[in-house]
Formats: sequence, C-alpha cells, structure tokens
Amino acid sequence: MRRLTLLALAGFVLAACGGSTTPTSTTAFKAAWIYVGSAADAGWTKAHDDGRLYVQQQLGDKVKTTFKENVPEDKVAPVIDDLVKDGNKIIFATSFGFQDAMAAAAKKNPTVYFEMATGFKLDKNLAEFFGAGEDTDYLAGIAAGAATKSGKIGFVAPFAIPEVIREINAYTLGARSVRPDATVKVLWTSSWYDPAKEKKAAQSLIADGVDVLGQGCDSPATGEAAKTSGNVKWTGYDSDQTSFAPDQWLTATVYHWGPYELTRVKAAMDGTWKSGSYWGGLNDGFVDIAPFGKSVSAATQQIINDKKAALKAGTFYEFTGPLKDQSGAVKVPAGTKMTLDQILTMDWFVQGVIGKPSTT
Repeated sequence: MRRLTLLALAGFVLAACGGSTTPTSTTAFKAAWIYVGSAADAGWTKAHDDGRLYVQQQLGDKVKTTFKENVPEDKVAPVIDDLVKDGNKIIFATSFGFQDAMAAAAKKNPTVYFEMATGFKLDKNLAEFFGAGEDTDYLAGIAAGAATKSGKIGFVAPFAIPEVIREINAYTLGARSVRPDATVKVLWTSSWYDPAKEKKAAQSLIADGVDVLGQGCDSPATGEAAKTSGNVKWTGYDSDQTSFAPDQWLTATVYHWGPYELTRVKAAMDGTWKSGSYWGGLNDGFVDIAPFGKSVSAATQQIINDKKAALKAGTFYEFTGPLKDQSGAVKVPAGTKMTLDQILTMDWFVQGVIGKPSTT
C-alpha cells in the first residue's frame, strides 16, 4: 500500500506547480493527476506523469490533462476541490496518503470519477489500482545477489509499511536464490523523496561494507552515491534510471501506469466506467524490469528471464513456503502460497534482512 504516511513533505509548497496539456478542442474531456512529489523526480512521480502523457498522446485533442505536483498528503483536500471546480471529470491520486480525502471527495461529487493508486477504499465512483511490483523486485534482487562479491547488500527504504516490507522481502529472496548467504541491510529515510537523506543513507551503507545498493525511495540519489564510490552496483526503482549511474546500474522494477489509466479515461468519457480494484502484473505489462546494465552477465540475465517467464506462467511465486522470518521461525509452511491479502499486510522480514520492519 503505497504512500501510507500522512506527514507533509518538508520544503514542499501545496500544489507548488502544476501543468497541463491543452488540446485544440474547447470541449475536451478534462482529466487530472495529483502527485506527492515532483514530476521530474526520475522515479515514482515521473512514472505516473509518463502515464498522464501517454493518455494525452493517445487521445489527443479529445482530452485535456492537468497535474498538481508536490502536494503534501495532509493538504490534498483543497487541491481535489479545486480540480473538481475546474471541471475535471476523472481524478487520479498517486499517493496512499491521499486516500481519505479522495474518499470524502467521491461522496461529495457523485458525477466525478476518482482513481486511487495503491488504495483500498471503494465507492460507486471511487476505484483503486496497483500492481505486483514484488515479482519484479524479486528479479532485481537476483541481479543484486549475482553482483555482490561480499554478500553484503544495502537497501535505502522510505517507510516501514507493508508495500515496502514486501518489496524488501522479495528483493532479499531473489538475492538469496543465487547467493544463499547474502544479507540485505535496511536503512529507513522516513521520506518518499529526499535526495539528501537517500544519499546519506546510501553512503552509510557503503561505509558498512555493502557492495550493492537497492532502494525503495523515489530519487536516483542512491545510484549517485554508488557512482561516487566507484565499485558499488545499484538497482533502482519506479523508473529506468540508468543514465544517472550507468556503470553501476543493474536493473529496476518499473511501472507502466498509462495503459490502465487510458482505459479508465476512455470509460469515463463513454459512460462505461465502473468501480473496482485492479491488480496489474507482468502478464499485462503493468510491471516489468528495466533494461539490464552492462555489468549484468548473460548468465544472470538468463536466470532472471527464466524466472520472469515462470512468474508469468504461474509456475513460480516468490512468496511460497517454506519462508522463515529473521528469528528463523517458519512463517509460511512448505508448499503454501501467501495470499494477496497476506502480502498486502506483511509486517515481518524474511531471513537475510538486517534491520527492523519498523522505524521505532
């Protein structure tokens, strides 16, 4: 469940800047997106803005898209109200902390459609959508496990919520599938997007001896720290961030929001929109892995591609027992697959993770 925190992002100004793509038609359908970070963050928000641009490109002058960025989660309600007043008929909110305000707005505005990325609340005009990033986190973890020489991997993490915990668990399981003695040390930043904090955490992990870094935060600062170190490899998150540290780059989980959002805008336009809960995956292209870095060997690429094919075919699932927690206790018996509800509420770390599944 993405973006659980309701903390305002320090230094951000409410709806500090937004943007729109204005079509030639004056009767264009209006659609809006609300971002917790910057559309230029090279991560989570950029991926969402790519989705918005995809919708705009596909529909042309039939639609006018607008976005509001750098919106603190506890100050989103007036932004939603303004977007409704401006005539937007469908609104996409892309941070979990926006959910309560979106649910309230849906009740107040029954003729407007509301879409929550990573939420769980539903209403007649409120839907939610996300995808199985843990599958591709596992694949990125394989790249990390194959790359480490010391067996010590570091992970720069935002908030200790189920979404991030299952991401770290899947990543660790992937790493240990090719390097059974690998460990993944977690440092929490308590922020989705704070390049200075992310870089500091990465540098601390490097000082502790890790030679591969992973991340769940939004900026490429972790990769930039790896680049400065010279001999540390890096898996990114949310988007293809290769350009920031190409020599360190391995791969990353990436999200393709646009195709889903396009179908929802079209449905809103033609009156066929219905509420529901959408869970995308590898088979529909909702999640994938970014292109491999040049240091990922052909043999490792083959291992990853084989696991990807097995995930798509349903013959492999990373959260299948036996799975043990950090204490060695069996959490998932042999042959048992965790359910979607179980992974959505995951609050424990698997063996191999160093750190607490909480920030307290």
